[in-house]
Amino acid sequence: MSAILTDRYGRVHDYLRISVTDRCNLRCVYCMPEEGMEFEPEENMLSFDEIYEVVRVLAGLGVRKLRITGGEPLVRKNLEQLIGRLSSIPGIEDIALTTNGIYFAGRAEKLRAAGLTRINISLDSLRADRFSLITRGGDIKRVLDSIEAAYRVGLDPIKLNVVLMKGVNDDEIDDFLQMTIDRKVQVRFIEYMPIGHDDASWKSKYVPLSTVMDRCVERSWSVNPSGEVYGNGPSKNFRIEGALGSFGLIHPVSDHFCQTCNRLRLTADGNIKPCLYWSDEFNVRTYIGNDQALADLFLKALDVKPESHEMAKALLSEQQSHMPTLRRMSQIGG
Repeated sequence: MSAILTDRYGRVHDYLRISVTDRCNLRCVYCMPEEGMEFEPEENMLSFDEIYEVVRVLAGLGVRKLRITGGEPLVRKNLEQLIGRLSSIPGIEDIALTTNGIYFAGRAEKLRAAGLTRINISLDSLRADRFSLITRGGDIKRVLDSIEAAYRVGLDPIKLNVVLMKGVNDDEIDDFLQMTIDRKVQVRFIEYMPIGHDDASWKSKYVPLSTVMDRCVERSWSVNPSGEVYGNGPSKNFRIEGALGSFGLIHPVSDHFCQTCNRLRLTADGNIKPCLYWSDEFNVRTYIGNDQALADLFLKALDVKPESHEMAKALLSEQQSHMPTLRRMSQIGG
């Protein structure tokens, strides 16, 4: 099977994000509501065998990089077994994990031994009380312990995801930038996105990432492109002169990165999402076991992938060309 996963705009897709659950042990304010969230029945979740078969076929089509997401992926039992199986597939070179860090410290060694190569940990505040408010009950100490565990088992780079929110945590930009000076870590500032919102309420929390660069100027920090090329994502990376670490800017709204998108998404209930923002989905379950049919389905999904997600139009309340998804971020996998 020699087809390459290339869409109508010439973008080659070698990266698959796999959501293994829509459940989470936290309720972060930008990700899901405090209550009333309807989760998929467990029998609707793709099994490890099904995920393995999908990845095996995609590896034959040129997929080389995987990211395991949720919800919170570590609420899925025996995740180490899945990572071990996926790492054995010929052609798979990189397996990353996005986690809230609550459970990672106790499982770091097993996950690393299974084949985990990199990690992203969500950390939207460095202040314990505020972190608890944003996550609706999270314990920041457990997350900080997980960061130390990631260092201990040799994961590199360690990335911290910070969703900037106006009036919530945008006064901590300096603190996160200082962290990159003191430690070998990459802090990734992420713009608040209109994912899963059927109204314009998200706009009140939106902060353009130009704010981060403004803070560097105000502090008289000299900033240069970091030159880092690792990773799969859309982050533009920078380093403060003399810093041990770096910081990244992910601005899907103010400066979209669609022209270089190399990502496909597989939801926990078995749907291919060619674009994070739009509602288009293709269910894989009935095709598993037929390699050619499964490959054709992914090619069909790529054929409808739009050139851009148009989140900037949502910010300006302009008419959009496609139907935005109403799934929450936790239901998609980010």
